[in-house]
Amino acid sequence: MQEDLEMKSESAVQSVPVESGNGGYESATYRQKQHLERYLNFFSSVAFSACLLASWETAGGSLLSGLYNGGPAAIVYGIILTTLGNLTIACSLAELASIHPTAGAQYHWSYFLAPRGRRFISFFQGWVTVFSWSALVCIAPFFIGNQIQGMVVLAYPDYEMARWRGTLLMWAVAIIPILMNVFARRVLGVVEVAAGIMHVVFLPIVIAVVVILAPRNPDAFVWDTFVSGYSGWKDPGVVFSIGLLGVLTPLSGVDGIIHMAEEVKNAKFVVPRSMIYGTLINGILAFCYLIAILYSMGDYMEAVTSPTGYPIITITYQATKSKAATFILMTMGILPGWIGFFNGLASVTRLTWAFARDNGLPFSVFFTRVDPTYKIPIRALFLVASCIFALSFIQIGSTAAFSAILSISTLGLYISYIIPLILLVFKRFMAPQDIPQGSFTLGKLGLPMNLLAILFATYFAIFLPFPSTLPVTAENMNYAGPVLGFVMLFACGDWIVRGRHIWQGPTVKAWAQTE
Repeated sequence: MQEDLEMKSESAVQSVPVESGNGGYESATYRQKQHLERYLNFFSSVAFSACLLASWETAGGSLLSGLYNGGPAAIVYGIILTTLGNLTIACSLAELASIHPTAGAQYHWSYFLAPRGRRFISFFQGWVTVFSWSALVCIAPFFIGNQIQGMVVLAYPDYEMARWRGTLLMWAVAIIPILMNVFARRVLGVVEVAAGIMHVVFLPIVIAVVVILAPRNPDAFVWDTFVSGYSGWKDPGVVFSIGLLGVLTPLSGVDGIIHMAEEVKNAKFVVPRSMIYGTLINGILAFCYLIAILYSMGDYMEAVTSPTGYPIITITYQATKSKAATFILMTMGILPGWIGFFNGLASVTRLTWAFARDNGLPFSVFFTRVDPTYKIPIRALFLVASCIFALSFIQIGSTAAFSAILSISTLGLYISYIIPLILLVFKRFMAPQDIPQGSFTLGKLGLPMNLLAILFATYFAIFLPFPSTLPVTAENMNYAGPVLGFVMLFACGDWIVRGRHIWQGPTVKAWAQTE
């Protein structure tokens, strides 16, 4: 007889969590009963992580933020800073992932690491993480749908952009990935590898075309030009920090592959390395892309005030002088980013399912079911899809408000990283012997790396809610802080009303199995 762990899939688990002297870490050494099929290998997992971030594709879509606050120098040094910062976060989370790779990730780790109040901390963590990922997964359809509309403006200058058309395009972009996640799950592994190849191969093609055709800007323009005053912010440090949003968004979501851990073969080995390799690859690709774009861009103000709404479209057109070439190059950026949305949708679905599995969501019994035919938590998938469609309506009222929803995702994710990392550092000081060694360990670098990760994540989180322009009005207000604050208050209220009665942390049930 061997003690094992059962995670129910037909209904929410009602049993108590595993308790232990070392904060529940023994559960990391047990095997959970498998309800999701493991079909992702090492290469498809690395490709999944790389494509999910879609760094250089997203960097093109979010270029306006850096050009408006800080300019070329802020973009260049900002992408270096954010790559290093996210690498420290990825390495720190990788240690935890190698010990306990699970779809719930952050809220599981927070429960195991918290010295006291672990039930509330993990419940609060779960709500923040689920909401942040639900908002993050909207970025790809938002950027792609509106970039398509921007290219229509380039082709037909008399075309009038309308926010409701952008919402319809968001829906069109989202439908196929949703259907693929349901009916073609088994081919997602192949799609990941194909998308990973496109993610890497398309970049040098785009760079070569732009660099060859466009006049080259001097080195001083790229490395020394710092722009302030356009947005109303005067302090150079604040301007630089606010402009980081454009290079933070492409690298947010380093934990994406973790939420697929229960469908990854040899997850304790593969997941941690996929996180690190994916972050490193994306940081390098985004840096190369942004350097090439800055050396090749034409008139600065023409790009910033582009009628398409996206400077990258105008910059590409300035370089190629051809609308057809611009459309082809833009498509090369859109296609891998669109496939990255497949990954993001799959990741947040598993996270939502895991949270429901542990009784975190209202009606958890309904959302935790794994479909026996398609082998996926299809109800959780449709819940996430419903959130995407619902959030897309915000764009009709105000693009600024919808953009705030997107910045909420980045802010919320960094907060979700900070919580378990602070608890991990506390554990290192108070009971280091209780931290087991996984397949990936930082050794003596663990504590310095954790502290650097907390420092970077805190710095990023402080400036993400800042408004991008002054004076602040209802139209340009950054609603990220207030909305995330509302989510946190909602989580606290849900804890008082419902959570404290039924939430037992990552719930498990001991069972016996004859070998």
